[in-house]
Amino acid sequence: MERLALIIEDEPKLAEIFSLALASDFEVQVVNDGQSALHILADIVPAVILLDLHLPYVSGSDVLRRIKADERLKQSRIIITTADALTAEELRDQVDIVLLKPISVNQLNQLANRLCLSIFGGDI
Repeated sequence: MERLALIIEDEPKLAEIFSLALASDFEVQVVNDGQSALHILADIVPAVILLDLHLPYVSGSDVLRRIKADERLKQSRIIITTADALTAEELRDQVDIVLLKPISVNQLNQLANRLCLSIFGGDI
């Protein structure tokens, strides 16, 4: 598994900010809707997945269910990024981290790197 971060976020400015936050430590791919996320996840195995819950076409909750059902993605670390505190709380036990928007760029970078320690081991 390479150090790939998949950002699934429909708000272009947030997707760009998240991408910039992770670009120094990860190869970054961005998709803007749930359907595109499912298509790309059929071909890649990201180390980290940033998942917004409110997405066009296929909801973030449905994308999460598909990720959890895919054996290939078992080691991928999942970070929910959302403003929907209620739904995020309901999904908290299915993901590694829940971040409520607005999100600190530094916090996101540090958390993503820490999560990857369990995949890659040692210093990153």
